[in-house]
Amino acid sequence: MRLKKSVIAVVFFFLAILFFSCADNLGEKKNRKVFASDVVEGKKLASVYCQSCHLLPEPSLLDAKTWLNGVFPVMGPRLGIFEHEKKSYPYSKYDLELGKDFYPAKPMLTDDQWQQIIDYYTFLAPDSLQSKQSRKYPIKNDTSLFTPRVATFKYYSPSVSFVKIDTSRKDKPVIIADAVKNRLYRFDKNLKLVDSAHTKSPIVDILSSKSSEWISCNIGMLSPNNGKYGSVRKISFHQNGKLKEDTAKLFDGLQRPVQVLQADINRDGKEDYVVCEFGFLTGALSWMENKGNGKFIRHVLRSLPGAIKCYISDENNDGLPDLWVLFAQGEEGVFLFTNQGNGNFSQKELIRFPPVYGSSYFELDDFNNDGFKDILYTCGDNADYSAILKPYHGVYIFLNDGKNNFQQKYFFPVNGCYKAVAKDFDNDGDLDIASIAHFADYQRQPEEGFVYLENKGNFDFVPQSLPAAQNGRWLTMDAGDFDQDGYTDLLLGNFSIAPSFIKSKVDWKKAPPFLLLKNKGKKK
Repeated sequence: MRLKKSVIAVVFFFLAILFFSCADNLGEKKNRKVFASDVVEGKKLASVYCQSCHLLPEPSLLDAKTWLNGVFPVMGPRLGIFEHEKKSYPYSKYDLELGKDFYPAKPMLTDDQWQQIIDYYTFLAPDSLQSKQSRKYPIKNDTSLFTPRVATFKYYSPSVSFVKIDTSRKDKPVIIADAVKNRLYRFDKNLKLVDSAHTKSPIVDILSSKSSEWISCNIGMLSPNNGKYGSVRKISFHQNGKLKEDTAKLFDGLQRPVQVLQADINRDGKEDYVVCEFGFLTGALSWMENKGNGKFIRHVLRSLPGAIKCYISDENNDGLPDLWVLFAQGEEGVFLFTNQGNGNFSQKELIRFPPVYGSSYFELDDFNNDGFKDILYTCGDNADYSAILKPYHGVYIFLNDGKNNFQQKYFFPVNGCYKAVAKDFDNDGDLDIASIAHFADYQRQPEEGFVYLENKGNFDFVPQSLPAAQNGRWLTMDAGDFDQDGYTDLLLGNFSIAPSFIKSKVDWKKAPPFLLLKNKGKKK
């Protein structure tokens, strides 16, 4: 169970009394005695050393076993601790792509101090997290709004890393990319395969700049790594309209880029690019200055990993493009980068999240029609060091007070939530929400894989799902009017390859690569 701040304060008051009286033994954890003085000191140390890199997480966010065996063996090396209690920590000390100065040359803490931090977290952490979410309404199967459609084209073990409803093409509206096969596919309005092309590496984003040319974001190596193998390339079309990826790249040397955007950042009349370099242990938010003649110079705005989603807008009406960016991977949060001119930016933290949240996506939407951008946010990345179901994973809405200060207004729990989009799907004048979960509770709650939240007003959303949407493991989703009938449809991409701890009654590898949810429109 997650502890509230007031409860934690009481706990530490109790611990302080014990410490100043006789430092009594509090009990045992993992066959070792834990004392009040160690727990109190461990909290002080954590607030200094752990909080120096990210928001200080509460012990209640994970169970004791996960803290001990999952998190600390990874965090220790960040403080120069590569062994504890005669156990070596797994780390990337000899990863040549990190650089020799990434880890401290010597420990920043003594062995006893490191144990005190461990005692603080493992003693106050629960034995297990709350397994049942608190929902106002259960998720019910309802097919009244969406009709599922699948392509006749199927292949074994789809690993779809990108999907798009291309509203600019009536004849070829569906685009998908497969990360393992390194192929890009196009489908017509009957979901018949009409074209495909080989790509240099997995495509995870496409910028449709012109009808005769796309800009693709190639991640390089999909699995976590610290290399600079990513690139941004042009995808052009032959005279017959067939896809062709240009062999020449716009620029490369990027750390697992996941999104590319186009804007004239320094107002010199040439289109520049903003790139979210998600990376792994290292990464960056950067922009590529267009110097003309195919030359670009990389400028780093924030040299931390986890940049996963960016929006460009002129927030202060000064004619310069500003950036809203979500960072995951440790220092998690939403940040506003305000363009100061000449390619310089100031940075403001808008919302900050604990490093175990697994931030996965956000949107800017106006939910209360006050003219200010609110934030729709999801967290649910569960592939790293704390791969357990978490009751705080799901869909959040944060309201803007008009000055870019945000307060949480709504939360809907979804295990392993990966993305949510807000659209007026039923055309009743308010924003509904569609979400997917890549790390859902597939054994007990397979309906979490896709959830449609129908807006009933006053932030009351009724959850629905479809049986057909439980046949895939959805990594990507796009919303758009597939057949241009005035209703917003959904496209889900199946990434069937799963780690061993993910269990399901469905064989995703035999499922179609994508699922189209055709919006029938709500009957008045």
